Amino acid sequence: METTTKTPVWFWIISALALLWNIMGVMAYIGQAFMTDEVLATLPEGEQNFYNNTPAWVTAAFAIAVFAGTIGCIALLLRKKWASPLLLLSLIAVLAQATYNFFLQDFVELSGNRVIMPIIVIVVAIFLVWFSRNSKAKGLIS
Repeated sequence: METTTKTPVWFWIISALALLWNIMGVMAYIGQAFMTDEVLATLPEGEQNFYNNTPAWVTAAFAIAVFAGTIGCIALLLRKKWASPLLLLSLIAVLAQATYNFFLQDFVELSGNRVIMPIIVIVVAIFLVWFSRNSKAKGLIS
């Protein structure tokens, strides 16, 4: 006889909110990747320099973070175990981008009060890796 684990409502709520969070990340990436010169010219000089001098690998890390996170959250909603490696890949990309922003680029001085958002992104990425692994251990995803 096969036993099935009923998926709790909180799993669906967290997974859906995580998907919305990552979709917002995709929108932020698209906004940055396709920023026109006219829009860039309206930004303060420090931000213009930040965007103009960002290496391709950091932009790639941003893309990997948001797209792997989004697909990972879709996998959560589909209750697939491949959510975990995708969310781990997203976390690694988030950490790569954060390493550049905090240690190689003068992001803290440039952004001032906006430094809290990258920290929140790191915390959410760590949580999603834990959540996916915990869900797998509890049999909520397979």
